[in-house]
Amino acid sequence: QVQLVESGGGLVQAGGSLTLSCAASGRAFSSYAMGWFRQAPGKDREFVAAVSASGGNSDYVDYVKGRFTISRDNAKNSVYLQMNSLKPEDTAVYYCAASRPYYTFTLYIPKGHNEYDYWGQGTQVTVSS
Repeated sequence: QVQLVESGGGLVQAGGSLTLSCAASGRAFSSYAMGWFRQAPGKDREFVAAVSASGGNSDYVDYVKGRFTISRDNAKNSVYLQMNSLKPEDTAVYYCAASRPYYTFTLYIPKGHNEYDYWGQGTQVTVSS
């Protein structure tokens, strides 16, 4: 049982940087792999990045590899997404998500929306050209 709140979205110029934060309310935060998804108007929700429960492994969709970095601080019940070299096509609502305790002791990276049980309300990221 996790409640998630995203923050840090906003307007940024192409080539700029932005860091998103996700604060979790549950004390079992460290038991969950955490992910970031995004959804642009008229498009499906897309996997962006995820990190294993321990923070020992992470993965990204090809479009953001080398530009985005996901990290977590279990002591602060927080997950972050550092976004660099932003492009207009990165414009979307970004959602933080928590998977499930089954993956606690693995390095598995869930990438499907059906592998996540808890979702934040989203934060808007707009990249101008």
